[in-house]
Amino acid sequence: MQASGKENLVLGLDPGSRCTGYGLVSERSGVLSLVDTGTIRPKQNMDLSRRLGYIFERICEVIEAYRPMQAAVEEVFVSANTASALKLGQARGAALVACARHGVAVHAYEPALIKKNLVGAGRAEKGQVAFMVGRILGVQPKWPRDCSDALAAAVCHLNQQRFQASLARTAAS
Repeated sequence: MQASGKENLVLGLDPGSRCTGYGLVSERSGVLSLVDTGTIRPKQNMDLSRRLGYIFERICEVIEAYRPMQAAVEEVFVSANTASALKLGQARGAALVACARHGVAVHAYEPALIKKNLVGAGRAEKGQVAFMVGRILGVQPKWPRDCSDALAAAVCHLNQQRFQASLARTAAS
């Protein structure tokens, strides 16, 4: 499915070195719908550089298959474990480079903003986010947490776009 005049197709990404979630959400006339979602899971015995290459290649395949014009991704959450944060940043980098290679504009959002956008609270639990993603897209959320987070980023981006467009129309009038 290709993004066209009245359709806006966004790729949401939840990068991780062991599991990267992705989700494609389409907006047509203000109605959001799920296009596809899944996870990219490199083999655990691969070294980090091969896992990053695998993530990059799989995201390229998703982009080539669906041709989204935009991507949404969470900003890096810095935890107490610096080694984990570095690996997360590297996986995020592989995802961003895949988008750049295909000319897909990337928009990054703080995790608290994504949660607040969907649930109304910046400290919402993962289960609440998954529930709201399912309600917004009109489907039962029977997917891994990584998919919910990726879809949440895509939905947040589409909501932010509509909000910004509304502000621009108000300012112009």
